[in-house]
Amino acid sequence: MDKSKIEQALVPVTVEQQSSREETVRDQFWPKFRAFAGQLPFAEDVAAAYFCATDKNVPFKVRGTLLAALAYFIMPLDFLPDILALVGFTDDIAVLTYAFSVVSQHITDDHRAAAREALREDEEAEPA
Repeated sequence: MDKSKIEQALVPVTVEQQSSREETVRDQFWPKFRAFAGQLPFAEDVAAAYFCATDKNVPFKVRGTLLAALAYFIMPLDFLPDILALVGFTDDIAVLTYAFSVVSQHITDDHRAAAREALREDEEAEPA
């Protein structure tokens, strides 16, 4: 995926647009994440990004970047549809990787701990 397209997708937005993205991510992130977490080699990073993006103590621009990347991840139809097995995630990986590289210093140990806890709870909740 072209880096300029990724940068355009992550352009800072208005407060209203960011609120809408945050609502979408809060509503749709976990169901999609849980469905595909086993296929994502960087699942903990994605979950940590979610906790960072929803942390009101994180700067607006950082939260906006992560919310845009996470919104792209949860969109059912994006550049490469996710139903195409692992190939469908390559564009999601590109967007998320770029977002992580831009804001990684804001993803704290607390965000990562919350991600590990959420993943652990999901594993325990799965039927044997």
